[in-house]
Amino acid sequence: MDSALVSDGTYVRETVRTSVKLLIVGHFAVGKTTLVGTLSEIRPLRTEERMTQAGALIDDLAGVPDKETTTVAMDFGRLTLTDDLVLYLFGTPGQHRFTQLWHDLSRGALGALVLADTRRLEQSFDIMGFLEEQKLRYAVAINQFDGAPTFAEEELREALDLLPSTPLITCDARDRVSSTRALITLVEYLIAIQNGSIREF
Repeated sequence: MDSALVSDGTYVRETVRTSVKLLIVGHFAVGKTTLVGTLSEIRPLRTEERMTQAGALIDDLAGVPDKETTTVAMDFGRLTLTDDLVLYLFGTPGQHRFTQLWHDLSRGALGALVLADTRRLEQSFDIMGFLEEQKLRYAVAINQFDGAPTFAEEELREALDLLPSTPLITCDARDRVSSTRALITLVEYLIAIQNGSIREF
């Protein structure tokens, strides 16, 4: 029987046997904090600070002029995917000055969901390169921003230089159903690799 404390969302169910650490990554202002908040069944931990004039000199606000805060350490959320599987979601900051945090947060992670914006696809290369260096498997989710251009899957795969086996999906980080589908795509990919039905690298 589940603990009575589970009802407030603080503790995991007693049926949970497996916990998985996943990263939510991507460049600056791509929607990582929003996605973690949308998915988390507990109140998400956020380390956001207000953007300053000094930060404006190094953080590219092209396409996101209304952004007022930025993650300075991490976002953290939890999602119970099945009765026996819980996911711990760690959102990373997107700026290069936090690269050491990328290394720290990647320890123990099974995989990553890379959020990308079609207006700034080239900004995804550094984070994908980092994941490949760390031998961390990943799926890519195109976050559908209002007014952003849309492209065929083949064009996106070519632009991002994705392997045929790398999952590519679209999502809206503000929508729980859409975001959950993106996360499940990643989990199914990781399971397929573990089962040997997909080659790792």
